[in-house]
Amino acid sequence: MSNESFNFGSFLKDSVDSVLNPKNYFSSLNIEGGIGEPVIKALIYGALSGIFAFLWSVLNISGFTGGMFGGAIGIAVFIWAIVGAVIGLFIGAVIVLIISAICGGSTDYIANARVTASLMVLMPISSLFGFLIGISGPLSAVVSLLINIYGLYMLYFALVGPLKGKESSAKVLTWILVAVLALFLVIGLFTKKAANKFLDQYGIDTEEMGKDLEEMGDDLEKGLKDLTKDLEEALDEIVEKSEEESEEEGEEEIEE
Repeated sequence: MSNESFNFGSFLKDSVDSVLNPKNYFSSLNIEGGIGEPVIKALIYGALSGIFAFLWSVLNISGFTGGMFGGAIGIAVFIWAIVGAVIGLFIGAVIVLIISAICGGSTDYIANARVTASLMVLMPISSLFGFLIGISGPLSAVVSLLINIYGLYMLYFALVGPLKGKESSAKVLTWILVAVLALFLVIGLFTKKAANKFLDQYGIDTEEMGKDLEEMGDDLEKGLKDLTKDLEEALDEIVEKSEEESEEEGEEEIEE
């Protein structure tokens, strides 16, 4: 991809290559240049991720409430996905730089930012599977883990490729990070199971609780619609009264 201008065609090709053939992609990745290209990549990946999140929330298949609130939440998620992607680029570049330094690789911030931007191709992929949380929490967690592990697999080739890190160090660190991710998944699943057991022990029906919250959301939505309608009617009355007063004042001035 050119350092002088952003080529969308090359961007699409690079995105596909980075996922399907990370070894070859990162071996030829150009880490020289400015920060503009990585920022554009982050914006595009963030927007794509936000689109999926918006769709799942509106369709009510991601655990969010559907209808008006689903749309509002979806829009908020879409905006945050874009903003978060740019923030994540700069923070992620620092993290990758630290990992690269541990492996004896490049400590140039821009170089690590360009690698980070390429790794962010997994953002929209992860968001694509976001609907799974509305189907099964454990399944969603496992899929998320697999995507993150694949991200570490891609990072390994970035470390030993363009960042020039030591292969042995990169391999050991990658396996350590995989183990940490797997451990967090196990802890999360056991914690959720323990929480459900606690609720069941005290006779708290989580399904019924979910229905109550959904009903509260529907009532709140109806209340907001009614309030909006009342405000519109009140505003129309104020405008109408103001127009009548203006007409009366105009007639009085004419009579005088």
